[in-house]
Amino acid sequence: VPDGWWRDRRGAAERLRDRLAADGLPGHEGPVELVLVVEGAARGVESVPRVRVEAASGSGDDRMVELVARAAGREVLVITADRELRRRVTELGADVAGPRTVRG
Repeated sequence: VPDGWWRDRRGAAERLRDRLAADGLPGHEGPVELVLVVEGAARGVESVPRVRVEAASGSGDDRMVELVARAAGREVLVITADRELRRRVTELGADVAGPRTVRG
C-alpha cells in the first residue's frame, strides 16, 4: 500500500526502522542483525535498538554492496526490488527478497 514515501523519505525511513525494531524480520527467528541503509533526504535517521542505520554518503545501492562484501562468509538477506542491486549482491553471495517481505 503506497504511503507517500516519495514525499517524505525521512519519515518513511523512520517508519520502516520503527516497524523493523518492533517486529523484526518476518519469517526469520533468532538473532538477526538488521541494517537499514538510507540516502539523500533520509540521511540523519538515527539507529535504534535492534536496527542499525547506515547513511550512504553517495549511492545507497553502493553502500549496500559494500556492506554485503564486508559480511563475506555470513548469511545475508538484502531486501530490494532493484534488479541491478539484486544482481550485484547475489554475485557476492547474498540472498535477496522483495519489499513485501518487510511491508506491514
